[in-house]
Amino acid sequence: MEQQHKDPLHGKTLEFILTKLVDHYGWEALGSMIRINCFNNNPGIKSSLGFLRKTPWARKKVEDLYIRLVR
Repeated sequence: MEQQHKDPLHGKTLEFILTKLVDHYGWEALGSMIRINCFNNNPGIKSSLGFLRKTPWARKKVEDLYIRLVR
C-alpha cells in the first residue's frame, strides 16, 4: 500500500496552487487577502509566478492560503 503524504503541498507546483486560488477566489479577492501588487495591478499567472518565485514571504502567504482552502 502506497503511503499518503500528509503535506497538502506535496506534488503541487506553485502554478497549480496559484491557479486554484485564482479559480476559487478571483484576482480581486486574492489581492485583498494577500496585498501584493502583482495581484492588484494588471494581474496574471505568469507575472505573479515570477514575483512569487523570487519573494519567499509572498510565496509562503500563497501556500498558507492554499492549505487553508484545501482543509
